[in-house]
Amino acid sequence: MATYALDDGDVVVIIGSGAGGGTLAHELCAHGLKVVVLEAGRQLSTDDFVNDEWAGYAMLSWLDKRTASGNWRVARDHPTAPSWSCMTVGGTTTHWSGCCYRFEDFELRARTVYGDIPGTSLIDWPITLAELEPYYERAEARMGVTGTNGLPPLPPNNNYKVMRAGAERLGLTVSTGRHAINAIPYDGRPATVQDGFTVTGDRNGSRWSTHNVELPRAAATGRLDLRCQCRAVQIEHAASGRASGVVYVDADGVRRRQSARVVVLAGNCVESSRLLLHSKSARFPDGLANGWGHVGRHYLRHVVQTVWSVFDRPVHMNRGEIMAGYIPDFASHDPSRGFSGGYLIELNSMGLPTCAAFFEPGWWGRDFAQVMEQYAHIAGLFMTGEDMPQAGNRVTLGDELDAFGVPVANLHYDDHPNDLRMRNHGFRMLAGIHKAASAKRSIEAPPYPASHNLGSNRMSARPEDGVLDGHGRAHECANLFIADGSRFSTGGARNPTLTIVALAIRQGDFIAAAARGGAL
Repeated sequence: MATYALDDGDVVVIIGSGAGGGTLAHELCAHGLKVVVLEAGRQLSTDDFVNDEWAGYAMLSWLDKRTASGNWRVARDHPTAPSWSCMTVGGTTTHWSGCCYRFEDFELRARTVYGDIPGTSLIDWPITLAELEPYYERAEARMGVTGTNGLPPLPPNNNYKVMRAGAERLGLTVSTGRHAINAIPYDGRPATVQDGFTVTGDRNGSRWSTHNVELPRAAATGRLDLRCQCRAVQIEHAASGRASGVVYVDADGVRRRQSARVVVLAGNCVESSRLLLHSKSARFPDGLANGWGHVGRHYLRHVVQTVWSVFDRPVHMNRGEIMAGYIPDFASHDPSRGFSGGYLIELNSMGLPTCAAFFEPGWWGRDFAQVMEQYAHIAGLFMTGEDMPQAGNRVTLGDELDAFGVPVANLHYDDHPNDLRMRNHGFRMLAGIHKAASAKRSIEAPPYPASHNLGSNRMSARPEDGVLDGHGRAHECANLFIADGSRFSTGGARNPTLTIVALAIRQGDFIAAAARGGAL
């Protein structure tokens, strides 16, 4: 592991070590650049991970207070924890189900395809699917995505068999899907043991993460300086407007400043927006790179819906990989359904503690107890759909300060009518699949804290429409980049991690070429 001086202005400083930051760190180190990664969380080993949902959640999650407003149900049920991400080396790739699906062409051209939908702030992405496809290929090979590069699919579990039985009776297409979890040994990682605990760190090591793949390989180059328990609190810039350094608080509580050649934010949608908004100056009075007022705006979290059903016979949905099931029939854009955009249907297997917490917050009494007693007979389905960007859905700074002197973030989100029509359609289909599989009771669960946090620092072809260009570089700050999901121009229906990784690989090529050419 390298160690760079605080006044070394030749380093690339990356804030966050998850799907975007960890992947980009590996790419830049491989290209010969010096990289400092500031990670707010701890460095954990595989032995630290536990096969325990609640203990794993507490160990890996970002638990700092946030606030919520808007008409979304989450603001009522989870007012101080409306979004979810991780705080540990590897970021949210340590607590991830492994789903890996590519965007389709229409999802990158939403404004062109969907038209002018009242109340939305739709734009097209400034890059095309053709430009992104080579990087999808590299990402799938790197991550070992099942169903690509000759790799077999994951084996089906009982939850999948229940879903398949109902889906096929309705004439729907079903498969175990594509995941960055090994069905067979690959790239030095073993095959899954189907224990259902990939979301608590994955002690087995069969799932790709930046914790077990990208960061160790970056360190092996001798060019990575990984600093754990280091909380970034401000980005500084020179009189020219170029980012010049990052102020952070280290594990001992000491405030330090790392000079930088390039600064990259990869702290997840909420924290990256919060850091930009907090980094005010005379040149950027509303926050760094926020001259057009888009930082924090157009926040997306996907249209989500879960339906749990109880069956006469045991299902044991906790056995096997938790989301190894996929129905793509509604992923296309078909306005005849009554809404724009599409959604995916996936398995949703959760352990008993998580089910008890998220079935219906506040649900208690005899009925609740009777359902929980039938946990072994429960199967779950989940939908993830494209929500509509709205300028008023945003990350802002509140008046309360955290322990580091940074204002607590507020997430405001109002459901768009298109979102509600999609969610209602999805509920009918999820319940219909389980009914076709002979469920005796179905339970609609409300949305839980957002985990697909996207769009709040979006890419745009024109500076007046967003924060970043097509390479994730700030329109107003030539050496400031973003590598997390907040750069998404629209959210699509797909689980975002594969696209975040593909964009980070592409971004690594761009930054390295610009640095060699003297442009950075």
